[in-house]
Order: sequence, then C-alpha cells, then structure tokens
Amino acid sequence: MRTALVNPAWDYRHSIYFGCREPHLPLEFGYARALLEAAGHEVLMLDAHLCGLTHAEAAEQVAAFAPDMTVVATAPTYLFWRCAPPELRVPRAFLDALGARGGRTVAVGPHGSATPRPTLEKLGCDAVVRGECEETVLALAGADDLRTVPAIAYRGEGGIVVTGGPHASRFIDLPALRWPDAWIARHAHHHHRFDRAPDGPGAEVEASRGCPYTCSFCAKLDFRDGYRRRDLAPVLAEIDGLIAQGVTYVYFIDEIFLPQKPLLEALVARDVRFGIQTRIDLWKPDMLDLLGAAGCVSIEAGVESLTVEGRAALDKKCRATTDELAERLIHARRTVPFVQANLIKVAGDDPALVAAWRERLRGHGVWANDPVPLYPYPSSPDYRHLWGEPDDQAWERAHAHYLGQFDQLSEIQAERPLPLRELELACGRA
Repeated sequence: MRTALVNPAWDYRHSIYFGCREPHLPLEFGYARALLEAAGHEVLMLDAHLCGLTHAEAAEQVAAFAPDMTVVATAPTYLFWRCAPPELRVPRAFLDALGARGGRTVAVGPHGSATPRPTLEKLGCDAVVRGECEETVLALAGADDLRTVPAIAYRGEGGIVVTGGPHASRFIDLPALRWPDAWIARHAHHHHRFDRAPDGPGAEVEASRGCPYTCSFCAKLDFRDGYRRRDLAPVLAEIDGLIAQGVTYVYFIDEIFLPQKPLLEALVARDVRFGIQTRIDLWKPDMLDLLGAAGCVSIEAGVESLTVEGRAALDKKCRATTDELAERLIHARRTVPFVQANLIKVAGDDPALVAAWRERLRGHGVWANDPVPLYPYPSSPDYRHLWGEPDDQAWERAHAHYLGQFDQLSEIQAERPLPLRELELACGRA
C-alpha cells in the first residue's frame, strides 16, 4: 500500500494554543514511516509546516504520489499533543484541498483519541485513530476491512463505529529515526533554548514516553499515558545520526525526563547540547551535576504551586517542600545555563508569596513564570472532575470555560482567542 503521512501547514491566529509555534520534527510520523517501510509499504512523509508549503501545495504533492491512504495530524508534533490547538480548522483545510485524491483519509492526534465522533464529523475523513498512532497506522495500511482494526473510529453503514481504544504503543524498541537532510537543514529552531542563539540545526528526540504521575492538569489520559523508557541503543543511534547531520541541540520530547544515569553518561562524550522537561523534586544534587556535565542547557521544571495545599489540589504527589524545590532549582542553575520553574494559577496561592519566590529565584538566575491559567483539555483529570467523561461537546465546553474564566491569558498570546465555533467555521459536521 502507498501511504502519505502529512503534517499540515499550521496557522495559530486567534487560537488559545500556547505551545511553541516553530516547526518541530513529527516524531509520530517518523516512527510510522519506519514501521510501514519495514512491512513493505511505500511512504511519502510530508511536513508542510517545516517545509513552508501551503495546503494546496501539500495536497498537490500528495495527489502526485497517488496514495491508497493519507494520514493527517491534528496537532503540530508529538511535543504538543498535550496542549494542542483545540480547533480542527488546519487539518480540515488540508483535507479540503486534497479532496478525493488521497485514498482512505485518516486523522491521528489528541482530538480523535479523546472525542472520536466529533473529530470524524468535523474533519470529514474516513477514520480517526484513538491513542498513540504508529502501530495503528500500520494496521490500517494492511486492512481491507476497518472492522478488524482496533482503536479507531470510522463511518459504518449504520453510522459512526468506534472499535475501542485508546491504544498505547509498545514504544520501547522503536527504531532510531532518520530524517531527510533538507529537513534538518531547515530545522533552525532550538526548542526552549535561551542561553545562546542557534549555532546549528536543532532536533527533537524521545527517550521515554508517558508519565507515572496523574497531575490533574495534564492532558494525557487518552494518549502518551503509561510510562515507558525507550531502549538506550536506538536513542543513542538516533542522536549520533542527528549529530552527523550537523545537529548541535536536541530537545527531549518526554512527558517527564527522569534521571537516567546511563543516558547522561553516554551524552557526556557526545558533542551536543540538549533541553528537557522534568520534575525537579526527583533529582538529587549529584544527578543534577551529571545532567549539566552531559550537556543540558535548558530545564523546564514543573513546580506549579508554591504551597503544599496547592500541589495536593493538583495531585502532584510532590516529594519536596517549597524550599527544597527552590534549592534544587538553584543547584541546577550552577551548571545549566537556563532553568525555569513552571507555575500554574492555583486558587489560594498568595500573589505576594509568588512574587517574593519568583524574585528570590531570579536573584540566583532561575526564571519562574507568572502563573498561567489552565485549559481543561478533555484528556485531563481536570476536565473529568468538572464534567465527567468527554462527550461530543467536550472541546467546545472546555474552550468556553477557559475563555470565560480569565481576562488575561498566557504571556505569549498577542491576540484574543476566538470561540471554538468561530475558529471551526469550515468544519461543518458531515
């Protein structure tokens, strides 16, 4: 089978999206391509966002490939499945440009994972994948009858059929990814790096997937949930391949980059810098020193609340006091050029306490953001505490709640987000 894997040309105007807007490598499609090709399928992998293509230009390339199946992402890279743009206007615009030229059309991402029926209706595609997509895409490529494929939703004779899910990939033994040289050359962005300007191409890599914690705000229940550590050999082979292509900085797309001594010791000998997202309460001083020696130049540490009560309300299960968290952040800053403490706006946190704590850390070179409001993504415990299991109006409900609750949104949003229905005017339900 001939399969096209498409990351569309992302447009974030008037979106609540507060992830990074630069292009990132579509890891989910890299793995899917490797599995498909190993099984004998022909694959076109196309990243319109990274390569600067319009929807029309991307659709023409897909049509020229004449695929039997076209898979489109509903979130801009795996890095942001947990905080994806709620609206589906971008993948719908690509599918509209493609028309009937893509064979069976399939959507993958957080939307279909949590709310398969409305995602299928809004996109007008043939099927959506629920959960992690690599193995399911492979199953779809070999299936004549969609009824035999688990963890999808599709249009049946009697209406929309959901075959189960969400699916969790084995992940640990996924092969080392290889990217086109032209893609790496275009990937100038160093995600979450602030110590210096890029001195070569950047890239993203997964060393683990999922998280053993269930913080209330984290949108991961329907995908990338259970913690799995990838085998070290393919991780290092992937990084070595990127270094050979000129990459000087890697960002680890891990829900939580846990202390892993063998990986850090291996990175010490490699000429590459890297950034991570982690929980600082899980790190001891000696491991923080090794992290810096290994080449870490950026830490994004989830602190969330400065009180025991606030962290408990978020179900953080934090192992450290607020003072201990500050001490570890300050210790990390001795060897890591940029250290950030993430704060969330939590009811009951004293603004004066927050301001004083931020000022203390700033005095030691650690940046703590102004606490930001939460968006209750349908795949988060917060959503389910508020409204129960997601239904067909879950994204609209979460969006309206968010817009109605806050006058000031995140620091990077320059324009007021629009209601979801206005953003999705082109997504008339089929």
